[in-house]
Amino acid sequence: MKKKIAIIGGGSCALMLGCELNSEKFEISIFERNATLGRKFLVAGDGGLNLTHSENEISFIKKYTPFSFLEKSFQSFSNHTFIKWLNGLGIPTFIGSSGRVFPKKGIKPAEVLNLFLKKIKTNSVNINTKYKWQGFSNNNHLIFNHNNDLIKIKSDYFIFCLGGASWPITGSKGDWIDYFEEKHINTLPFKASNCAFQINWHPELIQKIEGKALKNISITCNKKTNYGEIVITRFGLEGSGIYPLSAQIRQQLDEVKNATVYIDFKPDFSLEKIIEKIESIADKKNFTTNLKIKLNLSQLQIQLLKACLSKQDFTDVNKLSVNIKKFKLTIINTATIEESISTVGGISLNEINENFELKKLPGHFVIGEMLDYDAPTGGYLLQSCFSMAKYLAHYLNNKID
Repeated sequence: MKKKIAIIGGGSCALMLGCELNSEKFEISIFERNATLGRKFLVAGDGGLNLTHSENEISFIKKYTPFSFLEKSFQSFSNHTFIKWLNGLGIPTFIGSSGRVFPKKGIKPAEVLNLFLKKIKTNSVNINTKYKWQGFSNNNHLIFNHNNDLIKIKSDYFIFCLGGASWPITGSKGDWIDYFEEKHINTLPFKASNCAFQINWHPELIQKIEGKALKNISITCNKKTNYGEIVITRFGLEGSGIYPLSAQIRQQLDEVKNATVYIDFKPDFSLEKIIEKIESIADKKNFTTNLKIKLNLSQLQIQLLKACLSKQDFTDVNKLSVNIKKFKLTIINTATIEESISTVGGISLNEINENFELKKLPGHFVIGEMLDYDAPTGGYLLQSCFSMAKYLAHYLNNKID
C-alpha cells in the first residue's frame, strides 16, 4: 500500500515536489488556501519571471545568509542543473545582461506555471484548493478549513511550503507561525528583507535627487560589499545594489537602532588614483565641471557630495577623495513587511535536520521561505526553494522505512 505525502502550500516548493516525488511509491496531495496553485509565482513574474541566476556555483551559494544549511541541496540541484531541468520541461531560458535567468522571450509566466502543472497532473498528484491550514490535531495530523468545514487530514509525511510573510495579497501571510509555537517549535519574528531602507534626507536635497539612480557603484555594510545599482526615493534607498545587504543592515538596526552603509562611487579606482586625477585639475574656477569629466561622476554623485561636504572640504583633495570612495549614509529603518519582496524569520534552522525534517515532529518537513534565512533578489530565493524541494523529493523517494 502506498504511503501518503501531504504538501501544505501550493507555491514554488510545492510545484517542484509535485513534479519530482515518486507517485508510484506515494499517494501525493497538495493542499492550497487559494483557488489555484502558484499565485505568488505568477505575481513575482509580472516584471519578468526571474527563475535563477547564471553565476558560478561557488559564489552563488555564498549569496545566502546563512548558507551552510542549503549547501547539500544546492550541490545536488544547482542553478545550472535547474536550467537543464527547465529545458527538459519545455522551458528554454536566456541569460539577461545582469546574469539573471528568464524564460525565453515570448514565454509568459502563466505558460511556465502551466508546464509545471501539466507535469504534476501527469504525476497523478491530487490538487486540493481552498484548503486553509488551521493547525495540528492531538496526534500531529493536520486540520484544514475547506468551505467552512473543518477537515482532518492524515498522512505518513507532511511537507510544509507555506512561504514567509511578504505579499499577503497572494496568501503569503505568515499566519501559520502560532501553530508551530504550540508544538514548541522555535520560531523567529518575521522581518522585511529585499526592501527599501529609510534615510532621513534633507527636504531640499530630496527634491533634487528623488527618482535618480546611482549606477556602477559598490555598497558596504558590516564588511560585506555588493556591486550594483540603487535608486534614491523619498523614503530612502532601494534596488539590487542594496538588497543583498539586508541581513547586515537589519543586524545594525537591531543592535544600535540605525545602520551605516558606505558607497564607493568609483569602485574600479583606488584612492590613490582618485587623488591623482583630482590633483591634475588645473582649472580651479571650473572645478566641479572638470571633476565630473576627470572621474566620470554623475550629477547625482556631485549633488550628494556637495550635500555632505562644506565648500572648503569639497575642494580639499584628500577629504573629497575619501568621500568618493567611502560616502557615508545612515539608515534608520526598513520598509514594512507588506512592502518588502521577501522576509526572514519563521522556523529556526536549529529546528530541522539536514533533510529539512523537524527534530521535534518526525515525518514533518519544512522548506522554502518558511525557514529563517536571507536570499537576495536575482533568482536566488526561487532557486533555494527549488533546490530544497528537489533534494527533499529525492530523499523521500529513496527513503527506506
